[in-house]
Amino acid sequence: MTLTFWTIMAGTLFAGVGSVLLAALLARALLARFTQHLLSLAAGALLATAFLHLLPEAFESDTAPHSLFLTLLLGLVFFFLLDKAELWHHGHEHGQGHLGAHDHGDNHSHEHPVADGLTGSWAVLTGDSVHAFGDGVLVAAAFMTNFSLGVAASVAVLAHEIPHHMGDLAVLQRGLGQGRDALLKLCMAGSVTVVGGLAGFFLIEGHEAWLPFLLVIASSSYVYVALADLIPQLQKRLSATETGMQVLWLFAGIAMVTAAVQWMHGH
Repeated sequence: MTLTFWTIMAGTLFAGVGSVLLAALLARALLARFTQHLLSLAAGALLATAFLHLLPEAFESDTAPHSLFLTLLLGLVFFFLLDKAELWHHGHEHGQGHLGAHDHGDNHSHEHPVADGLTGSWAVLTGDSVHAFGDGVLVAAAFMTNFSLGVAASVAVLAHEIPHHMGDLAVLQRGLGQGRDALLKLCMAGSVTVVGGLAGFFLIEGHEAWLPFLLVIASSSYVYVALADLIPQLQKRLSATETGMQVLWLFAGIAMVTAAVQWMHGH
């Protein structure tokens, strides 16, 4: 085992599980009062990470843009089908009466697993695991380039995962009802970052052409969770002040990730 291997393990553990634990500490005092704000922050962070970080990295490669866009489309469809599978499974197991609806300010109702008693936790955690795997591969690739870039990548992943995990805790705790169970499951999903780091260490060398596709798949996961899971929870009839606060926290998430990415590229 080389020094690079152990730095990858440390970096991915720091970014994957460390972000969950820090999110739990921050959310403990804020979750009850600021759940909607945390969801807005997480949505902004996810979208910024996908569109300002992962996708640009993927499209800077020599891979044909058409292939990458096709991968992005297939990734979005895959997560749509994953959500459908959860709805179907939960509906047959517990009855359709458990499925709720989001009020969008009119007579339109939108069925989604986060609206029912279990909040679609399986789909959320599966999406988190894919995100974490992609993060792990990205951190491994950075460490395999040089140590300072690997450290920067680990810090950037930690920065954008904290608000994401705070939003996830808000969703999971509301559905699971047990803060400890939600934290344990989220730590397990975060630990997949280490698996991604292992995969990156053993597979990237000699197969660098795979990396852009892995980055795009991770991006599709971020985009889908933000647009189909987090943002629908924010689509309620609110006052102008409350709506302004949602937009403000959304842009705060975008700004935070933008700053982290710029810092990473400067090192």
